[in-house]
Amino acid sequence: MLRPALLAASRSARLRAFVTGFPVARRVSRRFVAGETLDEALSAAKRLNDEGLLASLDHLGESVSTAAEAEDACDAYLLALDSIREQGLTANISVKLTQLGLDSDTALCESLTRRLALRALKSRTSVTIDMEDSVHTERTLELYRRLRAVHRNLGTVIQSYLYRSEEDLRGLIALGAGVRLCKGAYNEPASVAYPDKGDVDRSYMRLTEMLFSEDALKKGAYPCIATHDERMILGALRIVQSRKIDPRKFEFQMLYGIRQDLQRKLAEQGYQVRVYTPYGPHWYPYFMRRLAERPANLWFFLRSAAR
Repeated sequence: MLRPALLAASRSARLRAFVTGFPVARRVSRRFVAGETLDEALSAAKRLNDEGLLASLDHLGESVSTAAEAEDACDAYLLALDSIREQGLTANISVKLTQLGLDSDTALCESLTRRLALRALKSRTSVTIDMEDSVHTERTLELYRRLRAVHRNLGTVIQSYLYRSEEDLRGLIALGAGVRLCKGAYNEPASVAYPDKGDVDRSYMRLTEMLFSEDALKKGAYPCIATHDERMILGALRIVQSRKIDPRKFEFQMLYGIRQDLQRKLAEQGYQVRVYTPYGPHWYPYFMRRLAERPANLWFFLRSAAR
């Protein structure tokens, strides 16, 4: 019952105002958020690169309501892409389409995403289109499929807790897409998502098998196994080792500040590990979702507050 409460809190404007004004929350959020400025995020990406890890910069924010806000978000990402190129970082960007106006102006959202894909190509990197709640799944994939026809450096996300994900992944594999496979972090109804964690895990492994299939790899699909669950990671490793899949043909992905020991261990074993590195002043919803995901994160926050 704690998880739904925290996810509901992530959408509360009143709680956001209280928590973001609470000094200890701002300090503790740095466990999961690289900082509030691009310079802080770039410094974090540089540290990750120095440790043999890749980065994916996420300028936090979602659900904008005006064209000006969408343009501002796009400009922030364009600056991040230019900085990645100028500083020679091994990094890409992750972006939510609602941050680019998906809910208010689909044409503008598509135009801004094209701009990001073109700038990323100039920076010799890629853009991952994040997945949000299930209300946005179909529109996100529809826009992605249109853009992917031209912009091959675009990837997207599949969430294993949704019933529809197997069919969606089949279509993405046919496109040879780069796919970040995660479990899902939103509070979804049982009508669209598996309510039982065991079912979510079994779905995750089925989708992992699909991503590493001979057909998927021949089509150019690029699996991004995004999880901190060691059982899922070991399952993926068993597949790639038994099929002798080149470690350069896929990567593991994890969140900034979570399981850093596991991130380094996989990198030391010769696997590519990309760390999702969020930054920006709008950190509250992201922070609350991280607390909701794992009890250990919430206890970390409470212990820090008590100290």
